Amino acid sequence: MSATAGMLSAANAGTFTLGGDLTVNRLGFGAMRITGKGIWGPPADRAAALATLRRAVELDVNLIDTADSYGPGVSEELIAEALWPYPNGLVITTKAGWERHGPGVWQHNASPAHLEKAIEGSLQRLRLDRIDVYQLHVPDPATSFDASMETLARLREQGKIRHVALSNVTLEHVERARRIVPIVSVQNRYSFSDREWDYLLDHCQANGIAFLPWGPMAQGRKANEAVEKIAAAHGASTAVVSLAWLLRRSPVILPIPGTASVQHLEENISAASFQLTDAEFADLSAVVPKPYWLRG
Repeated sequence: MSATAGMLSAANAGTFTLGGDLTVNRLGFGAMRITGKGIWGPPADRAAALATLRRAVELDVNLIDTADSYGPGVSEELIAEALWPYPNGLVITTKAGWERHGPGVWQHNASPAHLEKAIEGSLQRLRLDRIDVYQLHVPDPATSFDASMETLARLREQGKIRHVALSNVTLEHVERARRIVPIVSVQNRYSFSDREWDYLLDHCQANGIAFLPWGPMAQGRKANEAVEKIAAAHGASTAVVSLAWLLRRSPVILPIPGTASVQHLEENISAASFQLTDAEFADLSAVVPKPYWLRG
């Protein structure tokens, strides 16, 4: 993979090193949306999903985020179909902790037995001997959090995981996990208009932990008005402006916008070279977001 400054390339966003040994371009790709409606079953347009994955790698994306629950299994299978044998330097991060029983249906399961079974399935579907970054998708209220993390630590010792990571967690979860196994990334909901997890992001930055924001686009009327004004001034999309704010907010943020469209992918990747002015960044940062649960 190579990139030239000024060209459409994820490399223009700069790099971050996960766990001291996996250097990735900061603008990645989220592979949830390449599945069917309700994140269930195959995509409506399989060829488009495969083309989007291949185009992402052509544009120097070398961090792809997925999960065993996307499909379930479909996203991982499509990644392997599109990209295996994988190019050097491509990091695929996947997750476990949900079970699926239908479109839009998610059920907690982060039991040790489920996690052990889940990683075997991911390894098989992705055609890998080891997962570079394996995330606990969500803590399970019916399972001891420490037991879930001890399972991932054991799988790491067995060589099935290179690095352990977390998703949908609190600061307490992060600190408890780090007492059991090193944590290289955290994935929580976050955007310039949804900053509930600011304090957790700041903690990650202070400790060299990557932060992967999901739901990275503007939400709410006031937020959309602010981002639309800047987008119009630059002839850019609101998605590009939202992603550019994230990239500037913290050097540990690794946005992973998802799509099943090559056109939307290319639009998102253009955010890697989009520069907000100091005033524009300040204006967006000054938007006071409503709590997530109060949005309509």
